[in-house]
Amino acid sequence: MIYIKTLYISDLDGTLLNSSGELSENTASDLNFLLDKGMHFTFATARTIYSAGAITAALDIDIPCILMNGVCIYDLKKREYVNVEAIPRELADKVASFYEEYGVECFMFRICGQKLTTYYTKLTERVMASFAEDRQKKYGKPFVQCSDFRDVTDGDAVYFTSTSSYESLLPVRNAVKEVEGLDCAFYEDTYTGKWYLEVFSSEASKANGIKKLRKLYGYEKVVCFGDNLNDLAMFEQSDVKIAVENAREEVRAAADIIIGSNDNNGVAEYLKERTLSSQELIDIKKNNY
Repeated sequence: MIYIKTLYISDLDGTLLNSSGELSENTASDLNFLLDKGMHFTFATARTIYSAGAITAALDIDIPCILMNGVCIYDLKKREYVNVEAIPRELADKVASFYEEYGVECFMFRICGQKLTTYYTKLTERVMASFAEDRQKKYGKPFVQCSDFRDVTDGDAVYFTSTSSYESLLPVRNAVKEVEGLDCAFYEDTYTGKWYLEVFSSEASKANGIKKLRKLYGYEKVVCFGDNLNDLAMFEQSDVKIAVENAREEVRAAADIIIGSNDNNGVAEYLKERTLSSQELIDIKKNNY
C-alpha cells in the first residue's frame, strides 16, 4: 500500500463539538488514540484561541489549527501564531464605517505581537453583551471599549464580527462584498438561531488556511469535516468533503460523504473506523511522518 500524506481537519461547533458546544469524552479519547498512532489531525474554526484552545485542551494536537475563519494559523504546542492575515488600515476604517452607517454593533479584533484583544464601542444589543460576558468569564478573553474603531486600527486589525438578525446584517455584508481586499463569512449560529457576519482580509479564509497547511507540511491529501455555511470554503480546498448528519442542507449537498451527527461523535467514529480498517496508521509509522 502506497502511503499518501493526509491531513484530517474538522470544524468545531456543530461538527466536532456536541450540541452543548463541548468535546465529548468519547471523541477526545478516540482522537487521542489515533493521534498517538500518528494520524495528522487539526481543526478550523471561527473561534479565537481563547475559547478554541480551552475547548480542545484535552486533545494532543501537533498540527497548527486554523482560527477565526482562516485569519490565523496557530501552533497549539508553541502557543504562538504561525501566520496572521491583517486588514489594511484603510479597509478596516471602511468596515467600521459600514457598521456605523447601518447601525450594527460589532467587535473588532487586533493582534499585536502574540496578543489578541477585542474592542467594542457599545453593547446595547443583548446577544452581543451576552457574548462578551460569556467569553470574559469562561476564557478570560480581554475586551476593551473605545469611542471609535478608527482610533485603534493601526494596521493590525484582523477581524470584525457581529451577531444579529439576518435582515440587520445583510446590508453590511453586501457593502463589504463590494470592496476589493475584503471577504466575509455570513451564516446562522449553531446554537442561537441568530446570524453571524465576520469580516476579514480576502487573504484570510478556511480555504487559504488549508492551502498554507498543505504548503507548510507537504500534505498530498486533505479530508475535511463541516456542518455550516462557513465550511463551504474549506470544502473547496479539500480532496474529500465530509458533512455530519446535522449539517445544513447546503453543506450536505456539497459533501462527498455524510457521517453520524455531532451528538453521536460522528467525526471520531468515522476516523476510527476508517483508519483502523486500513493500513493507514501502520504506514504513517513506517514512513516516520
